Amino acid sequence: MNRNLYVLAPGVFGITTTEFGVIGVLPELASAFRVSIEKAGWLLSAFALIVAVFGPFMLLALSSFKRKSLLIFSLLIFVTANVLSAYITHFYLLLAVRMIPAFFHPVYWSIALSAAGETSDPKEKSMAVSIIFSGLTLATVLGVPLAAFMSDLFSWQSSFLLTAFINAVALAGVWIYLPAIQSKTETSKGFPSHIFYNKHLWIGLFLAFFTIAAMYSTYGYIADFLKNITQMNGKQVSLMLFLFGTVGIIGNKIAGKYMSRFPFQTTLLFLMLLSGIHVLIWYYRNLFSPMIWIVGCWGLVHSGGFLISNINVTSSSDSSEFINSIFTSCGNLAVTAGTLFGGFWIAHYGIENIVWSSIIGIILALIMLLIKRKYTETNF
Repeated sequence: MNRNLYVLAPGVFGITTTEFGVIGVLPELASAFRVSIEKAGWLLSAFALIVAVFGPFMLLALSSFKRKSLLIFSLLIFVTANVLSAYITHFYLLLAVRMIPAFFHPVYWSIALSAAGETSDPKEKSMAVSIIFSGLTLATVLGVPLAAFMSDLFSWQSSFLLTAFINAVALAGVWIYLPAIQSKTETSKGFPSHIFYNKHLWIGLFLAFFTIAAMYSTYGYIADFLKNITQMNGKQVSLMLFLFGTVGIIGNKIAGKYMSRFPFQTTLLFLMLLSGIHVLIWYYRNLFSPMIWIVGCWGLVHSGGFLISNINVTSSSDSSEFINSIFTSCGNLAVTAGTLFGGFWIAHYGIENIVWSSIIGIILALIMLLIKRKYTETNF
């Protein structure tokens, strides 16, 4: 089964690069379409919001189709949208085309994550899920920097064509190497409203929301922070982003190893380490050499956040695919909320104090973790 998961992971890499790869190209897009950087930012925000709002409903609407066919069709949509994006000359048309694959983003994510959970031993579930999340980590390490590099080397159009190629390779892999996927959970013919009466689910969702929002409140502005506060140049910032993502591969595996056996302790340690690292970022913000080590430690811890949040949510119910679609929506909403709150904090307190917006989110996540321990856990 691990082979199948490694076949699915490149698709996660492709669709995540489609979503976040635009970050490094926003200045070029704003200039090319003669719009403000804030308006260009909607190319990212609109994508995340559609995933957040429509994720569970898309999975329900397409639940009667074969899982492998849905995976292939979703990747085909991503390939087509990226190719079209490279040849569009009007901003709002580009925005509209970017929004189309966002509807299928949670479909691929949900099926891939449920395949990891349903086909693995319960004790090894987090390790299986970590294989899928390695696609997200690789998008951070390679996808986003590659998109920016292609835009700088050639043009912004080439970054979209590169992303289309990545998704096309993932599509070919799924088509050729992935066998048919049978869901172990029966497909509901209606909206499973009973799931939302589960207080365990809500506690897990709030825990995931505050955790991911805290992660992206500062991380969303890491380049600006390193450039203006630590006084790094563009090349040095790029190397820091690469370091951040590279060590994140290790962090993702570590989180996957311990989350199944020690969920509460792993989550608690993650939040404590994340808060400590943010304090160090603030304390050593003006010192070049210490920040190199801090960024490395930051990436090591940060990368496990999505996996830890996913396990905390999906452990609350047996409705695997639908719960994973809810988690995908929650995660994208948290990314949007975190970056917006970070921007608000910068506007009022300056980029040098951005870490405190994350600290607030971590405190709220810790409160939710303690509530989860009290009401949903029995043994630690």
